[in-house]
Amino acid sequence: MRGQSVFAAFIFVVGMAFAGGSAHAQATRTWVSGVGDDANPCSRTAPCKTFAGAISKTAPGGEIDALDPGGFGALTITKSITIDGGGGQVASVLVAGTNGFVVAAGATDNVYIRNVSFQGLLGNGGSSANAGLNGIKFISGGSLTVEHCNIMGFNTTGILFNPNSPAKLSVSNTIILNNLTFGGGILVAPAAGGSALADLANVISTNNNFGIKSDSTNGAVRLTITGSTASNNANSGITSFSTGTNASDVMIMGSAVTNNGNGVNANGSLATLRIGQSTITGNGTGVLIQNSAVATTFGTNQINDNVSPGQTLTLAGPN
Repeated sequence: MRGQSVFAAFIFVVGMAFAGGSAHAQATRTWVSGVGDDANPCSRTAPCKTFAGAISKTAPGGEIDALDPGGFGALTITKSITIDGGGGQVASVLVAGTNGFVVAAGATDNVYIRNVSFQGLLGNGGSSANAGLNGIKFISGGSLTVEHCNIMGFNTTGILFNPNSPAKLSVSNTIILNNLTFGGGILVAPAAGGSALADLANVISTNNNFGIKSDSTNGAVRLTITGSTASNNANSGITSFSTGTNASDVMIMGSAVTNNGNGVNANGSLATLRIGQSTITGNGTGVLIQNSAVATTFGTNQINDNVSPGQTLTLAGPN
């Protein structure tokens, strides 16, 4: 009888352990709401209030969705996940003195961010003293995909892609504006040990310090820009910058570069620009080529009405 009692007690303890594990299991889909509570399980009927509250309850590879409009707060992402603010509503991240999202994930993790508005206060009644740092800062991970987002008012950059190992960036249908003080719209600049393959499509980068920049000082960059606009940026609209031994290779197709300090800028012996079917107009200098950089045209561009035309693009050879 004593043995049976001990065995029954053992079964009870094990059962309670499994029950406890189930109670705290992570869901593949969680929800946030403007009227939620982070003490909730983040289900659709009991949503959390912030992205940070929901992420610990979301399984790797899962998704956090916004149930209704709200301000859902800053977030550090350390695993594969999708953050979706939902179309047709305001899913906002407003920060002062810090970053909106920081991606510090594993080398094979993939992060997707959709339908989120990032507000750093600069240019919207705020000052550089209290503005947010970066809208999205990528430190590590396999890839980052940003779709249908608005990123505005940050002190450094809208998107800083700074991977410490090889990684991929995709940004589409996104507006980046009023990132005015030190940085700019999108900066693709790998850290030591990193490299970047980046693709921007239907991106508008306007009224920033710079529009879109590839910087291969610490790691190689290959960046493709299609159907996009870089306008009204204080410095260059689109820049390919290289020092040292890493190439910065930027291709621009079907895009508009207008009313910037400089239109396009290639700087450094391993910096290249290849441009086709694009318009470069209304800039202080249309084409600026520095320090043995190479900038080529496919002969299908419209480059006119800049204050200074700058250097002449080299005609690309036949295939």
